[in-house]
Amino acid sequence: MTELSGKAALVTGASRGIGYGVAEAFVARGDRVCITGRNEDALKEAVERLGSDRVIYAVGKAHDEAHQAAAVERTMEAFGRVDYLVNNAGTNPVFGPIADLDLNVARKVFETNVVSALGFAQRTWHAWQKDNGGAIVNIASVAGLSPSPFIGAYGVSKAAMINLTVQLAHEFAPGVRVNAIAPAVVKTKFATALYEGREEEAAAAYPLGRLGVPSDIGGAAAFLTSEQSDWVTGQTLVVDGGIFLNAGTG
Repeated sequence: MTELSGKAALVTGASRGIGYGVAEAFVARGDRVCITGRNEDALKEAVERLGSDRVIYAVGKAHDEAHQAAAVERTMEAFGRVDYLVNNAGTNPVFGPIADLDLNVARKVFETNVVSALGFAQRTWHAWQKDNGGAIVNIASVAGLSPSPFIGAYGVSKAAMINLTVQLAHEFAPGVRVNAIAPAVVKTKFATALYEGREEEAAAAYPLGRLGVPSDIGGAAAFLTSEQSDWVTGQTLVVDGGIFLNAGTG
């Protein structure tokens, strides 16, 4: 395996999908990683695949403040540091017009997608980054950059996450860089409703001819937490296979 980098990361919502892709990219470059999620069995399986000599897990719900504290504490106890935080945990429990959205569901979406990201950022900042520096990457979405029919609450929460990114980037500078990634449709269990049964048709809309895969986002997160991006903060990197190139075209 790659020689250890001496760096450590905390990646939320990482037992599968985009979070797993990010953790995989970090491990490949030599980082040690703590992954989080709600399902302990899925986390254990992910740790085995990623390498139990470099990866640990913390089980819990992202919006639970006790879980946030425990995950950061576990990372610090195991690795002595937490250089990088990737806020990937998210939810989108509804599919339909926002006009009919149950407000309690809207609150749940914001609690998980936005407030939890702030909570993890605060705890990582106080535990390590305030005095030692580091980087934070928030996994947003192209749904936060334009109207997103049928997933409106999700899109609004991701727009809030993009603004949270610039607020944290301003406040945490110069020692900590904070950026976001806004993916289009990535082939994960989370996004199956957006392409299942019609992947070829969905992919045809993308200039690059395919949907995203978790490693596409893992590579972007690795860049935004590397020395190559040392002069980049407060930005949202759109990783969309070129789909925005079609905006406004017939």
